[in-house]
Amino acid sequence: MELCFDSLHGLSVGDAMGAQFFVPGTSFPDLVAGRAPDSPWPWTDDTEMACSVVTVLGVNGAIDQDDLAAAFAEHFEPYRGYGGGAVQILRQIRNGTGWREASRAAFGGQGSMGNGAAMRVAPIGAFHAESPTTAALDAVRSAEVTHVHPEAVLGAVGVAVAAASAGQARHNGVRPAPSAILDAVLDHLVDSRVKAGVEAAQRLLGATVAEAAYLLGNGSQVLAQDTVPFTLWVAATYLDDYRSAILACIGAGGDVDTTAAIVGGVVATYTGRDGIPLDWRTSREPLPDFVTSPFA
Repeated sequence: MELCFDSLHGLSVGDAMGAQFFVPGTSFPDLVAGRAPDSPWPWTDDTEMACSVVTVLGVNGAIDQDDLAAAFAEHFEPYRGYGGGAVQILRQIRNGTGWREASRAAFGGQGSMGNGAAMRVAPIGAFHAESPTTAALDAVRSAEVTHVHPEAVLGAVGVAVAAASAGQARHNGVRPAPSAILDAVLDHLVDSRVKAGVEAAQRLLGATVAEAAYLLGNGSQVLAQDTVPFTLWVAATYLDDYRSAILACIGAGGDVDTTAAIVGGVVATYTGRDGIPLDWRTSREPLPDFVTSPFA
């Protein structure tokens, strides 16, 4: 659970920091120069749902889909920035519709291929750092509660496996090459747009952030395939440097709270929460009471 909470802190700080760049007047050059936005930084739906994920892991030691659906519905606060599809699904679950029915009915019956399953999943990988395959299976379970489209599910798998690989590296004390992180992810994906994007990310290692974002996407379409490949490129490139990883996400634009949440959750699994700048940690809105723990 300690790695799991480190990942949650990294995810939530990245989320809250990224969300500040939807506020008029927030300056990226100021952030680069070391002047962060004024606090406090509220977190968004990314963190709220990740907190439910961590709570279910803490109770069950794995993802129980019924418990996760109930937690999502119980803690759902629409003003946190949920997308329209998520609002509809979570309201249906809260009102008594089974999560399977609600999730599968979304978007004309194809299910959501959004990046929402990927944004909340890094703590699962941290929790299962001893087994990327177990992380992948629990990522599938967590995704299906709200996102049954294969691209969304595979996006969650990719992020969870990256976080598990980061956790393994932390235990081993050896920083893996960026290509090794992406190889581990690719070993757990099947043919899809997400996999093609991660393969492209592998070829782009060593490129600039701007080039990677241009070719891989920066989450502006709010789709798994437009979000996960770039975030894994960033996490693999900056695995030992939380600040630079988050700056890369914000500098790339797009869905910056979600890209920074995904990257922050993976990178902090490796660096620990002490790798997150202290002033950033204290500026983030406190985590909700329902996720409190000795490791929080």
